[in-house]
Amino acid sequence: MNNTPLYVDLVELRELIRIALREDIGTGDVTTESTIPVNTRARGVFKAKESGVLAGIQVMDIVFDEVDPNLKTEWTCVDGAPIQAGQILGSVQGSARSILAGERLALNYLQRMSGIATLTRSMCDELAGSNSRLLDTRKTAPGLRMLDKWSVRLGGGLNHRVGLFDMILIKENHIAAAGGIEKALDGAVRRTAGTDLRIEIEVRSLDELRQVLAHGGAHRVMLDNFVLRGPDGPNTTLLTEALEIVEGRLETEASGNVTLDTLRAIGKTGVDFISSGALTHSVRALDVSLLVTIDR
Repeated sequence: MNNTPLYVDLVELRELIRIALREDIGTGDVTTESTIPVNTRARGVFKAKESGVLAGIQVMDIVFDEVDPNLKTEWTCVDGAPIQAGQILGSVQGSARSILAGERLALNYLQRMSGIATLTRSMCDELAGSNSRLLDTRKTAPGLRMLDKWSVRLGGGLNHRVGLFDMILIKENHIAAAGGIEKALDGAVRRTAGTDLRIEIEVRSLDELRQVLAHGGAHRVMLDNFVLRGPDGPNTTLLTEALEIVEGRLETEASGNVTLDTLRAIGKTGVDFISSGALTHSVRALDVSLLVTIDR
């Protein structure tokens, strides 16, 4: 499989798909087995029912391979490509029973991943002309993080940390439990000595921001809810003031109240990164169908 991010473990991905197939098929597809003769051959065509960004065809290939290695898929598009409503995306050929056994799971992956990629592309388009970059979060479906984050990348976004292991991100609960910003940062600096782990810390006020800058141990500051919703749209005054205080001394990330409607205004402030949990926590699947015909 080509062009997969480093965090996509293909062994784990196959096991994930096997678990999902066992969940769906169980002891057998009783409907298909009772209605379709064993030797029936078929061709299934994937068709986009709405426009968006395609993501997940490499995952679908694995699904069909796990169901039946003799199934053959062909694609007219690649992951990350824009697609139009009515467009034929590809096909799968082979045993009709096998195609129908894998149909729902394959479409579930494709529709979810394409939905994430489509929203990501729309949000990135809102940032066109700015230097701000869009990040995802850990607000992913349990067990599907590598696929959710992969989808964000295919849509043009960037991945934040993959998990709790690859970056220190000090949030308000860490600060409270540690006894304050200074103590939390002291511990993080000790933990990262001699490693390539980076330190980010969340702040909720300009006073907390000044404490972080005075300490000097962080690489990035997350400005949480510094964008307010006003009657005439997003109010970025507080975020702009925070960026003026930072003066480029460390990376900045805006979080909270990040939507399609607010992104353009946030990007105009010059903040380095904008993170959005909505990319993955409230996914709207992209509508794609599979239409099967029997080989005569």
